[in-house]
Amino acid sequence: MNFYAARQPILDKNKKLFAYELLFRDSIDNVFPDIDGDEATSKMIEASQFNMGISEFTGNKPAFINFTLQTLKQGYPEMLEPDEVVVEILETIKPGKQLLAFCKDLHEKGYTLALDDYEHQSVWAHFYPYIKIIKIDIQLSGLDEIREVLRATKDYPHIKMLAEKVETYEEYDQMFQLGFDYFQGYFFAQPEMIKTKNLSPSQIAMAELLYETSKTELDLNSITHVFERDVSLSYKLLRYANSAIFKRRNEISTIKQALVILGSGELKRFIGLMFAITANPNKPSELINLAMTRAKFCELVSEDIRSQLDTSIAFLTGLLSMIDAILDEDMASVLEKLPLSEDIKQPLLTKKGVMAALIKLVEFIEQAQWDKTTLVMEKLKLDKDKVVEHYNQAVTWADEQTQAAI
Repeated sequence: MNFYAARQPILDKNKKLFAYELLFRDSIDNVFPDIDGDEATSKMIEASQFNMGISEFTGNKPAFINFTLQTLKQGYPEMLEPDEVVVEILETIKPGKQLLAFCKDLHEKGYTLALDDYEHQSVWAHFYPYIKIIKIDIQLSGLDEIREVLRATKDYPHIKMLAEKVETYEEYDQMFQLGFDYFQGYFFAQPEMIKTKNLSPSQIAMAELLYETSKTELDLNSITHVFERDVSLSYKLLRYANSAIFKRRNEISTIKQALVILGSGELKRFIGLMFAITANPNKPSELINLAMTRAKFCELVSEDIRSQLDTSIAFLTGLLSMIDAILDEDMASVLEKLPLSEDIKQPLLTKKGVMAALIKLVEFIEQAQWDKTTLVMEKLKLDKDKVVEHYNQAVTWADEQTQAAI
């Protein structure tokens, strides 16, 4: 049984990762509201128990999971540890004595409770002592409604407000000013502003390395010279090559030794990661993690596509699919400055071709748009179970790599 879920990040006021919401489906073929909510939640719990665990999929961050009244009755939240789950009470559940009893019991057992897609009713005040998070869909709720909720909860300082479906920085700033504590949506993956700027010397060095590693045959001497010009990059390369994830017995002490031992594939991944990290250090770490997940996913799936995509090109293209958000600049102007092959540039600029379809596929998975995901997989003639497996692998890999390199 595969773990069919997409994870969507929830960030705090400082745009640091706080948690993930898991958007689960019984399979890629089933899409809410066609699939029963009770069954979806129960299968998620089952998958977390016997396959990939919840904490493994969320990088040990709390997982927001929807629970229906029936799954609360069956005690499914208690199959997970209190520190690994936020129990989301679906908006379809009506407030009543039975639900209040469940909330009080879970609260006393140390679970964090959240009201999902909250619409204010005075009866919910009875639940406030046991609720720690209230989620508001800002696309559905007007400012007057939001302010009403804030007034109703002002005497309960333990309750944190979470703005859901925040898609732009303007929306993030507006909710920030209103006093929201957490933010969910892909606002952080959009450029804050479109502008033109010069690349720094470090970014130029990284661009040179990206170009060198996009070649079929690597020129180790040229790559070594680029690293030797930048002390910071050299240090990071040596630290990465000696990191615990490679389980090496002997310490690596020279640039060329590190390049040879890492090998072509691992070197390309490292350079891609370092470019994303050094491009804009003020960006949320989750943006870099998302870019790395895309890169690894594209690399893995490219091996299954009949049109014989180059896996290294697929990796770099997936990574650079978010470079506009990382640099806060229009994609075309960014790519104009980077000496990259047309195999990388064209899919990102034209949105056409197999590589562009692969990027669109991972975007649909991120957003849990399973119906559109299915259409792209059919177009690319991909096996659904393998795609899900590759996405899970990419998520785990990106978490590990980002932690090792930052």
